[in-house]
Amino acid sequence: MKRLFFLFATLGFTSAALATVETYKIDPVHSSVNFSIRHFVGKVQGRFTKCGGTITVDRDNLENSSVEASIDVTSVNTENDKRDAHLKTPDFFDAAKFSTITFKSKSWKKTGDTTYDVTGDLTIKDATKSVVLHVTSLGFGPGMKGAQLSGWEATTTLNKADFGVNGPAILGTALGDEVAVTIDVEADLQKEARNENPSYHRQLTGVAPMGWGTRMFGPGLCFHGSGCH
Repeated sequence: MKRLFFLFATLGFTSAALATVETYKIDPVHSSVNFSIRHFVGKVQGRFTKCGGTITVDRDNLENSSVEASIDVTSVNTENDKRDAHLKTPDFFDAAKFSTITFKSKSWKKTGDTTYDVTGDLTIKDATKSVVLHVTSLGFGPGMKGAQLSGWEATTTLNKADFGVNGPAILGTALGDEVAVTIDVEADLQKEARNENPSYHRQLTGVAPMGWGTRMFGPGLCFHGSGCH
């Protein structure tokens, strides 16, 4: 009986622990990565139209969360075809050689009721630097057709020279050094697929689940219909 109690206590604890972690997939249709940079005395705006990634969320403590995201460099759009083509050349992003920008978080630090400083590694071209995203959790709630969503907003400022995106020398001081980045994300909760492998379940709980014909508690004790004797 003690073993039976221990089993259910363990299963309950494991289920509760797993239930607090959720995985959300970034929806590129409802997300955007925007930037602006000084041009002479004005500013030029742009965006990347293709992005993706996953956010692993601990709803009980968002400081335990993590994010991995990527941006398709070829999707850069400043509403000017000639400028966009130039940005894809080796003068800037060199998209033919470095087609993806990536970010992987290392820590989340709470700074307010719904705000966090998310530190991670940002890779642009062949340079990887530690950057801080100032993130706001916009909330969690239902979407269309039963979808469960999370919303996020993030800002940061980058120095283009840190990533070798300087532009040609002929531009001189026409372009500023700092690039302001604003990110808006809507992400969809992913349903976890059940792993039917008994060894996987045993790793989590220490026993095989009912219905797999495995002796569960030791000699002479098993559930009806489990197939053990």
